[in-house]
Amino acid sequence: MSTIAGTRPTTSPRSFTTPEAQTPEAPTPDAPTRKDPDRTGYCPFPLSSDARAFGLTTSSMRLRRATVSVRHGRRTGSDTATILLHGAAGSWTTWTPLLAAADASGLGLTDLIIPDLPGWGDSPLPAAGPSRSIEATAAVVAEIACALGYRSWTVIGHSLGGFVALELAASETRSTAFVGLVSATTFSVIDTVRHPVARFAALPGYSALLPVLRAIARAGRSGHGLIRLLHRTGLLRTLAAPLFRRPELLHESIIGALATELRPQAFAVASDLAGTYDPNRWARIECAVHATQGDADIFVAATDAARLRAVIRGFDLVTVPGTGHFAHVEKPYETLLHLLPNGCLSRSGVFPQ
Repeated sequence: MSTIAGTRPTTSPRSFTTPEAQTPEAPTPDAPTRKDPDRTGYCPFPLSSDARAFGLTTSSMRLRRATVSVRHGRRTGSDTATILLHGAAGSWTTWTPLLAAADASGLGLTDLIIPDLPGWGDSPLPAAGPSRSIEATAAVVAEIACALGYRSWTVIGHSLGGFVALELAASETRSTAFVGLVSATTFSVIDTVRHPVARFAALPGYSALLPVLRAIARAGRSGHGLIRLLHRTGLLRTLAAPLFRRPELLHESIIGALATELRPQAFAVASDLAGTYDPNRWARIECAVHATQGDADIFVAATDAARLRAVIRGFDLVTVPGTGHFAHVEKPYETLLHLLPNGCLSRSGVFPQ
């Protein structure tokens, strides 16, 4: 049984008003930009923590396995939700550039559910035990959707969120209508966690990062202080540069979010859980799975797509040029096209520039 507590309503339960159509309010520092951006540009939107600007309500939901903070709204009366799942070192805010791009394109996403996954954002990390697993996390997502009155969903996941999205589709085959992936961490991450030395070359960036974050996690508060220091001195942008295609053009809000959401313990726990997961479960998936990845993505191996295609019948992949591990932030317009269930693809499998 679930309980919704601490709800901060922003729209009526069955209505949605776009940010542009709402009564004008005083601008907030992190509110999304209002002018029409250059759709061919890199990183056209900052990250925003203003749920109201996107017509969303914030709720704290006490579920069977976890207490989770959820942004949701833009209801249309449909019984099918659009669920967005962030990656490690992220929160619901990682999706705000994609939402802004969709709104600016007249493709505003509706019936949204955007949770902070357990251990990230405003959601606490569950205690060690059965609630800590990829399967349990996917079950939490399904419980959220059902508690909000939905019977089916399209689910889109980035990085770790893509991993969870695949498990959700495998465990809830009748309810999952479509899966969209942005740089989902899959087979190569599983292999690297299981065999860190033998598989180091498959994902050298991830292989090097994981032991560092494990060490920082053991340092406790001192480790968090180190991350804050790296942010204040500007070194965090340099260290995060390999994750992005053009790090010099990143909005400061993105680096600030990394400083806040880079949670070493949660990252280490999530990695360990991935290492114990059986990816053969993905063969149960019955819906289409559309994946995107950047042409400079250091957390996705070249072999991942072929292995996913061999397991998932409805799998296809598009590479988004000029992006790294965060295509939905770096090139949200191009990424959006493929993540829609009826998305537009070029015949070459690459979005035209």
